[in-house]
Amino acid sequence: MKLRFAPSPTGLMHVGNARLAVANALYARRFGGTFLLRIDDTDAERSKEEYVREIEKSLQWLGLSWDEFMLQSDRFDRYNQAIEQLKQSGRLYPCYETKQELDFKRELRRRQNKPPVYDRAMLKMTAEQRAAAEASGKKPHWRFLLSDQEINWDDKVMGRCRVKLPSISDPVMIKADGSVLYTLASVVDDLDTGITHIIRGEDHITNTGVQIDLIRALGGNAEKITFAHLPLLLDESGGKLSKRFDSVSLRTLREDGLEPKAIVCYLASLGSSKDPQLMEMDELTKNFDLSHFSKSAARFDMQQLMVLNKKCLHTLPFDAIKNRLPHEITEAFWLAVRPNIDILSEVRYWWDLVHEDIIPIAEEADKPYLKQALELLPDLPWNEETWGMWTSALKDKTGRKGKDLFHPLRLALTREEKGPEMKGLLPLIGRDRVVKRLTEAAAL
Repeated sequence: MKLRFAPSPTGLMHVGNARLAVANALYARRFGGTFLLRIDDTDAERSKEEYVREIEKSLQWLGLSWDEFMLQSDRFDRYNQAIEQLKQSGRLYPCYETKQELDFKRELRRRQNKPPVYDRAMLKMTAEQRAAAEASGKKPHWRFLLSDQEINWDDKVMGRCRVKLPSISDPVMIKADGSVLYTLASVVDDLDTGITHIIRGEDHITNTGVQIDLIRALGGNAEKITFAHLPLLLDESGGKLSKRFDSVSLRTLREDGLEPKAIVCYLASLGSSKDPQLMEMDELTKNFDLSHFSKSAARFDMQQLMVLNKKCLHTLPFDAIKNRLPHEITEAFWLAVRPNIDILSEVRYWWDLVHEDIIPIAEEADKPYLKQALELLPDLPWNEETWGMWTSALKDKTGRKGKDLFHPLRLALTREEKGPEMKGLLPLIGRDRVVKRLTEAAAL
């Protein structure tokens, strides 16, 4: 078994890319197969080395290692061999229409209530007409002559799939500037590298029909490849996944402090009948099953991902996280704030709030209470018992309880309505800063 993840290095990896990388990597690992990372960089104008490096970095961050690596840009000689083979067999033919001419043809067919399928007019050109066109400066693009049949396959997710080739325009395989397009390069690579399973998005179903026809034209056996098309992603409201989500890059998630474990676990279950759960990679691999995926579109819910991220953070011991924290963060501080952070970057906020000067908040009616709190403030040393001792004394002195007892103190000391438990935070703030903040709050 051999699978591949084949991103184009024309931008940063986003959640849609990552979902396919996760699916292919886990499936290969589950069945002891090979996982190939193939960089589809035939578009020389848009492909950039920095994006190749970012793809590799993102996959490594997610914990998805690959067994083999290849660049399509290293294989142009091989693509030219396939091109010549298809030309010799009559399955590639030159076309000389301009974009404007093609647009006019499509519009004319629409007005005639005909499907906007390419009319294959260029097949009728004689050798003399082609020579004359090229003599006048025209450079052809090359189309693949689709066979007149219906392509069928049993999809691991979508079930029985059918693509009627006569209803599709012959696809362009080579642009007028000579550059090879995705469909041809991908098929040649899949055949040469022995790919046995292709897991990709539902939007590739029609393309799969074309590629099966192309595989056969190149002498390959399409029956040796198993296809699985994952359902498309929707946003929280059920609409098509908008660019604001689709463009959420792995680099952004990484810099924002999301946990790779949470992301992988979430994406591995997205679109399946299983609720996302935190698992170690071995367990996640063992449980990954394409039969659990629905044919219906999947809903990408950032809030659901955040819930998983919080669960992941809230279980991390200090030793497992300290190398990713600012060097000054102590174990006591981590354990105090850990239950109240959604993403790792929030740790810095709480550190600054504890250690730097703040402008406290106090309601006018609470100022006398804050003065009493200052008077009853326990002496050092402080520990996690100090908060309970202090508030118990205040309760006895003032008769306050519940929110009236605790809330004014939290606001004065942290400016926040909620946050980490004060029993852990109070010793970290320290007596001197507590005195300063209470004094300023009572005097506001």
